[in-house]
Amino acid sequence: MKTLKLVAFALVMFVGTGVYAQTADEIVSNYFENTGGRENWAKLEGIKMYAKVNQNGMEIPIEMVQMKDGKQMTMINFQGKQIKQGVFDGETLWGSNFMTMKAEKSDKEATENMKLEMNDFPDPFFNYKENNYTVELLGKENIDGAETFKIKLVREPVTVDGVEEENVSFYYFDTENFIPLVVQSEIRSGQYKGQMSESKFSDYDEVEGLYFPFSLTQGLKGQEGQTITFDKIEVNPTIDEKEFAFPEEEAAPAENGGN
Repeated sequence: MKTLKLVAFALVMFVGTGVYAQTADEIVSNYFENTGGRENWAKLEGIKMYAKVNQNGMEIPIEMVQMKDGKQMTMINFQGKQIKQGVFDGETLWGSNFMTMKAEKSDKEATENMKLEMNDFPDPFFNYKENNYTVELLGKENIDGAETFKIKLVREPVTVDGVEEENVSFYYFDTENFIPLVVQSEIRSGQYKGQMSESKFSDYDEVEGLYFPFSLTQGLKGQEGQTITFDKIEVNPTIDEKEFAFPEEEAAPAENGGN
């Protein structure tokens, strides 16, 4: 009888440990399966998101496009004008200057860092092994009342002021549904250099078999952030390639004036 009790106890401990001992690979795998399945995610060619943000009591419409080949852009509709930011055609990164409303190219360093993200569609975790990224499960942590798995993701190094730096982000996956609730990463330049940025995802909903967050709050860790609410997400949109191209005609007057 004593032997049977010991065997039963060992079985309980084994089963209990198996349920708890999730690995980083298993969490990532469950994430994609629970949000539509890897096969469906692999078929995704692009997304277009229609959103709005409240700025000082004013509701500003925003459209964001991300394509599988790395092309992306954000279009801000402000006071009847369409302002493009973070536009990338695969080679050139550019955006509109808010003061002059003219298109300006980003510097070489920012452009090269953007090129590193071309492998991250639809998600940095999707082909992380093929991209030689590393993931590490750091344990569990409570985030805003929800129990989460904390995963460290290390991608290709980025260059900041001519110096190569480690590219690390921390993802917090809900332990019940295996969906990311929070992403944190260190700010590498500018006024908030050295502080942690934080993005919070919520209101997941289905779009043609895939699940996306329809609310995104961005800001500094521990502080109130800016919330973007998505009204509609369109999968596999048809986007004219010209939308991503830098408008060279805007640069022509300056070049002619220098001759």
